[in-house]
Amino acid sequence: MSQAPASSATVVIYSGGMDSFTVLHRALREGRDVHALSFDYGQRHARELEVARRVCRDLAVPHQVVDIRAIHGLIDNSALTDTERAMPDGDYDADNLADTVVPNRNMMLLSMAIAKAVNIGAGRVDYGAHGGDHVLYPDCRPEFVEAMNAVAGIANFEPVEIHTPYLRHTKADILADGLAMGLDYADTWTCYLGESLACGRCGSCRERLAAFAAHGVSDPLGYAQRPDTATDGESDDV
Repeated sequence: MSQAPASSATVVIYSGGMDSFTVLHRALREGRDVHALSFDYGQRHARELEVARRVCRDLAVPHQVVDIRAIHGLIDNSALTDTERAMPDGDYDADNLADTVVPNRNMMLLSMAIAKAVNIGAGRVDYGAHGGDHVLYPDCRPEFVEAMNAVAGIANFEPVEIHTPYLRHTKADILADGLAMGLDYADTWTCYLGESLACGRCGSCRERLAAFAAHGVSDPLGYAQRPDTATDGESDDV
C-alpha cells in the first residue's frame, strides 16, 4: 500500500534573527505552507520578537508568539536571560561565551514546535541550527538534531521531521543563500542586547558582521559600534 504524501505544512521556529529569517524564506521558496512560531522566554534581546512580528505581518505568514516567561526561573543562569550578568564581548569562544548558553533551550522549543506541527497536521519543523554554533551550543550539534529527529518520529502517531538546512554550514553560507534570494537583512535582529542599535561587540554581532565582510557587503543594520570601523573614525550610522 502506498504511503500518503507528506503534508506541505511546516512549522518554522522563527526568532527574528538572520538564521531563522533565511530558513523562513527558504521554506516559502520551497512552496511550503509556513507557520512561524516564536517564543518569549524572557530573553534580554526580546526586540527580535518585534522584528519577527513585523516580517510575518508583511509576508502574510501565520505567526504565533508563545509566552513561556513562567519558566524563566528554570533558565535564568545565562547572560541571555539574566540582566544582572555582564554580556560577554568578543568573538565566539568556548571560554568567554559559555555564559550565553540557555539551559536546554532548543529541546524545549523543538518539543513545543513539534506539538504545534502535530496539532495542525504539519509534517516538518524547521530551525536554524548551523555549523558555527556547534562548539558553543550542544543543542545545535548534529548529534542532538539526529537524536531529536528520532524522538520526533515516535513521540506521536504521526512522525514529524526536524529540518535543519544549515546544520553543516557557516553563517557566511547562510548569508550567501539569503543574498541569492534577494533578502533584506535589515529585517532581522541578531544582537544579544535589545537596545535601539545593535552593540557590535557581542559574539553574535561580531559573527554577523564577519559574515557580511566575507561577502564584501555592508550590513544594513544600525550599530552603536562596528568592529570594522571603530578604529578608523568612520560613522557607525547606517
